Amino acid sequence: MAKPSAMSGGGEAAAAPAWARAVELFPSSDRILSTILTRQAERYGDRVLFVSGQTRWTYAQTAAMAAASAQTLVDAGIKPGDRVALMCSNRPEFLQIYLGCAWLGAIVVPINTALRGFQLSHIFRNSLPSLLVVEEPFLAAIDTVGADVELPSLAWTIGTDAETSSAKISPVPLPALGDQAAASLVRPGDTVAILYTSGTTGPAKGVCCPQAQLFWWGIYSARALGIREGDVLFTTLPLFHTNALNAFYQAVLNGCTYVLEPKFSASGFWAAARRRNATVGYLLGAMASILLAQPRTEDDGAHRLRVALGGGVPPQIHGPFLERFGVPLVDGYGSTETNFVFAGAIPSDRPGTMGYLAGGIEARIVDADDAELPDGQAGELLLRANEPFAFATGYFGMPQKTVEAWRNLWFHSGDRVVRDSDGHYRFIDRMKDSIRRRGENVSSWEVEQAIQSHPAVAACAIYPLPSELGEDEVAAAILPEPGQSLAPVDIIRHCEGRIAYFAIPRYVRIVKEMPLTENGKIKKGVLRDAGVTADMWDREAAGVKVQR
Repeated sequence: MAKPSAMSGGGEAAAAPAWARAVELFPSSDRILSTILTRQAERYGDRVLFVSGQTRWTYAQTAAMAAASAQTLVDAGIKPGDRVALMCSNRPEFLQIYLGCAWLGAIVVPINTALRGFQLSHIFRNSLPSLLVVEEPFLAAIDTVGADVELPSLAWTIGTDAETSSAKISPVPLPALGDQAAASLVRPGDTVAILYTSGTTGPAKGVCCPQAQLFWWGIYSARALGIREGDVLFTTLPLFHTNALNAFYQAVLNGCTYVLEPKFSASGFWAAARRRNATVGYLLGAMASILLAQPRTEDDGAHRLRVALGGGVPPQIHGPFLERFGVPLVDGYGSTETNFVFAGAIPSDRPGTMGYLAGGIEARIVDADDAELPDGQAGELLLRANEPFAFATGYFGMPQKTVEAWRNLWFHSGDRVVRDSDGHYRFIDRMKDSIRRRGENVSSWEVEQAIQSHPAVAACAIYPLPSELGEDEVAAAILPEPGQSLAPVDIIRHCEGRIAYFAIPRYVRIVKEMPLTENGKIKKGVLRDAGVTADMWDREAAGVKVQR
């Protein structure tokens, strides 16, 4: 059972909270975005739903815009079930395309704007989009995809009114909105988005997120954060990730205003929060540490922020953050495949942990054979939702990976977790060979593939090392080909344009031999346990910048 304070932000009010009313207002068959937007537009009308830069949409305008965006897709030949690739930063057009796809029943494929080369090629090969919508600054990224990648013949650009081109595509400007389309017959289990999450022993997997999963993200997140009707939800996180995307659902389901900033700025965060009258914020991993590292000012407490998500924030940061800024950070745990499945109390009773299991979710801690383990013993976290389509439905075009992850009808998180006797959950480490850096998941396999394409590299191992800001830094152990010499900076330059900038290693260690198992596999644990060795090159200490 969930601890009540973890779910209600400090106790239930006499009246039902907004999220509970939303569950009643939208029964199972109505948990699709077109119905949500239509019904909330009727209820809230001229209340502001969305703010980004100088753009402001009321609830009524957002519903009308979604219908008009859907019609532009229909006019272009897009049908329900077609994929629409979207490479765009935090700007209104991102939501315009997303909402149009959701209204129509098409599937949006948001692409991390930092991806290049191998990673970007894989997404196009896997998703096979019928339309590409790309913001003008990222046209150069499209040119890095492999020569064998078939890009859609239909492409639109955001951010320019003139026709432009690249080496790979010849897009036209995003069409102007006109007539409105009737909402398609979409069901709660239909996929609304394919969100790519880094693989471990293979390429990134496209998580199929159904319409109802995003509904439940909005409900569970609002419950964990204690969101109230009329709150101003303030995010600087990228829309191509689950967190910022589901915050929009939190807003529309709970009668709130959703404020989307272009990106996180340590020096400008609090000023923007004050300017927007924000009441709820979203911070992940190192962001809270970075804010604390800023010089103190007299305005540190001059804001309306009541609470902020603090998933992945180191435990020693919670107290100082609350003392200085007056904002409690909410512990939590979720994944693209699942939902906001664990949440801490407000303020946290055990900072830096996962918190308590959310109502409507089942969890088990199991051994290697999926047998349940007793409290206090670490094992893999398995999860299951009681509500229909509250979790993702699988990995697009990867049935074997889907069966593997959802075997025995439980989602296998790949995370090692302990359940305490009082129902509190603690994250221990990752069972998967993945890395979490500055809020981004990094696939060691993808980085290894990029580095091993260097002709002078015989073998490569990518592994995490602790960061001063919390989470991980990417480390690389490199074994050169016989007779070849390599400088660490050569590895950095080789990675640029081939993988995302955040995945490029900070630490590079050139080795004469790799620690191997009896079967010839590299013992990454040995490399990881050695930490930052004397022969390890540190890109940040050397002052080497990476190109974005």
